[in-house]
Amino acid sequence: RLSALGPSALRGARGYRAALCTQLAQPLVLQDLPAPPLRPHQVRVRVHYCGLNFADILASQGLYQDKHALPFTPGMEFSGIVVEMGENVSAVKEGHRVIGVTGTSAMAEECVVDEKALWQIPDSVPSEDAAVLPVAYGTAWLALHRRARLQPRETVLVTAGAGATGLAIVDLAASIFQAKVIAAAGSDPKCQLALVSGASHAVNYSRDSLREQVATLTGGRGVDVAIDAVGGDIFKAALQSLAWEGRIVVMGFAGGKIPSIPANLLLLKNVSAMGVYWGRYQQEEFPLFSSAMSSLLQYCQEGKIHPHIGAVFKLEEVNEAFNHVLQRNSTGKVIISMK
Repeated sequence: RLSALGPSALRGARGYRAALCTQLAQPLVLQDLPAPPLRPHQVRVRVHYCGLNFADILASQGLYQDKHALPFTPGMEFSGIVVEMGENVSAVKEGHRVIGVTGTSAMAEECVVDEKALWQIPDSVPSEDAAVLPVAYGTAWLALHRRARLQPRETVLVTAGAGATGLAIVDLAASIFQAKVIAAAGSDPKCQLALVSGASHAVNYSRDSLREQVATLTGGRGVDVAIDAVGGDIFKAALQSLAWEGRIVVMGFAGGKIPSIPANLLLLKNVSAMGVYWGRYQQEEFPLFSSAMSSLLQYCQEGKIHPHIGAVFKLEEVNEAFNHVLQRNSTGKVIISMK
């Protein structure tokens, strides 16, 4: 259950509400926090929407690769409006609508970030759609463009195809890369959603053999690219479904089992296996990371991509939102609204 302190003396003009992880693997609590002062190059943003990612849930359980000192506020991506700027800020102005990325702290009414971690939202793009772009579409773009080097008319297989990143891959691969997409998901409604979002074919792997279905759909040839977020046996089936010189990109392990790669499978068909870790690009190759954000905002502005929001929860309902994702009820992106 979420405990809310309600309006407190803390709040006033310089306080804001945030969802806090005070104990690992326990429900988040809503608290009023004092607004921190701005340092040079920092920007204060009034958050409108925060994207909920599986990484936020793992972090709150102490299971994510990046560990956070308690207490902390989860949330790694947001959309909102600039309300205050520190010294030497030139990238944005007060009143600008922006998307931003941050390791934590976005699941709150306000967020303070470096100006470099903000991108202006074009007028025609709704704030809720923009909130979907950084992690889901950012990961999808890096997986397809940078890692797999996807070419027009190639065939892509994506597992967890109705999840936030899965649907982003379907959308980008079909609309921007002009590729053919086979989406794999665990239920018929999820398969139907992937088809509506641009997939040419969908496979329900809770019912049918993924490997056999892909073989049938590709005339025995296999797929040029597979992008897997599930792990375990599904990863192995995706790996076995690659065509000659195919590429598989590891995106995550939603199924819970981290698979081993039989090296002989790489050898027999000259295939490549690689990973994509979105957040690391921000540290290691920021120009690429930033240009991905700008491209995605432009695609959205031009109506070439269509982010799918599966559910919107209020900040007070943050624990229900976490449970919604944990129970595998979610399709597309789940976002938290501060409005």
